[in-house]
Amino acid sequence: MDIVVIGAGYAGTTAALRLDRSHRVTLISADGHFSQRIRLHELAAGRPSITVPLAELTRGTGIDTVTATVSGLDLEAKLVHTADGRAFGYDTLVYALGSRTDVSLPGVAEHAFTPEKAGELRARLHGGSGDLTVVGGGLTGIELAAELAETYPSWRVGLVTGREPGPGLSARGRAHVARALAGLGVTTHLDTRVAAVEPGRLLTNRGDIRADVVVWAGSFTVPPLAAASGLAVDEHGRAVVDDTLRSVSHPDVYVIGDAAAVEIPGAGASRMSCAVGMPIAAHAADVINARAAGRTATAFRFRYLIQCVSLGRRDGVIQTVRHDDSPLDLVLTGRVAAWVKEQVCRFTLGSLRLERRRPGTYLWPKGSARSSAAQVPSRAGR
Repeated sequence: MDIVVIGAGYAGTTAALRLDRSHRVTLISADGHFSQRIRLHELAAGRPSITVPLAELTRGTGIDTVTATVSGLDLEAKLVHTADGRAFGYDTLVYALGSRTDVSLPGVAEHAFTPEKAGELRARLHGGSGDLTVVGGGLTGIELAAELAETYPSWRVGLVTGREPGPGLSARGRAHVARALAGLGVTTHLDTRVAAVEPGRLLTNRGDIRADVVVWAGSFTVPPLAAASGLAVDEHGRAVVDDTLRSVSHPDVYVIGDAAAVEIPGAGASRMSCAVGMPIAAHAADVINARAAGRTATAFRFRYLIQCVSLGRRDGVIQTVRHDDSPLDLVLTGRVAAWVKEQVCRFTLGSLRLERRRPGTYLWPKGSARSSAAQVPSRAGR
């Protein structure tokens, strides 16, 4: 069977490596590297590299890696078109184009650095000084503010957030984050919402905030390709899939990772993260293998266990959570938490290397299965 996987992030790479080697698998990526997205804040703070060549991760697997940007999908003809004029046919398509930081607010795209521009941000901060403002009080914004404050003491770091930093953490977790940021000299602007980014300043509901450098760590969004191609999508543009991760509008397409709106029982749509994306991808590969061999496909099962946030190189918070991702009282902090977070980061890359050698070895925490597949009219969301 000819299988084309588009996107080589955590989800796409996991799926490609886990698929049975009897399939003809083509992995299409915009560049020739796998990027450890969960280490972008470290790259901004001076880590030399967070990428691994795809050729290294796929060596000996028979996977054909293609460096190209996907420009369109013809779901009726079963073709993937790339910007360089090529077309790739498939029997099964695995859509794994992931997510990116939303830069739709006025001035963000022109005047702010996003985590995806971590290398450019590092070059801008090195040897300089001034007011550096991180926008976004989620885990990504917290990690960036802490890491940059620790690494670049010549910069005055601020964190702008509409709510208390780390809203998904427990009270103890949030308190530790607040203490750690204050200890690193980060000025936190609470209940502050940005209306626009202009050169040298943020326009907010609480007045202008000076910012020589703005780092935008807002919410994620998905590429419009799924909706534009005719896949059924939800109101956020994420593809709607059944309980085996197959598109409800196109049964020869599986959508995985951040691009898919996977319902976790009792928790709602899946959180955009490698913690969920890799299990989704692994299960999709198992389903494809099963159906190709004439076996029954099983429903996806998953439960949340922890949330991790680093606070520089020597501190962090490991937050235990219920199956629905709501926080429990138990947290780890300090150097122990920093060590655990590092092991989690290493585990993700290590899991890919192990899948290359022994497909099917990656395991994840499983909860109850969905009670039924989503029902959406064919071609919905166009």
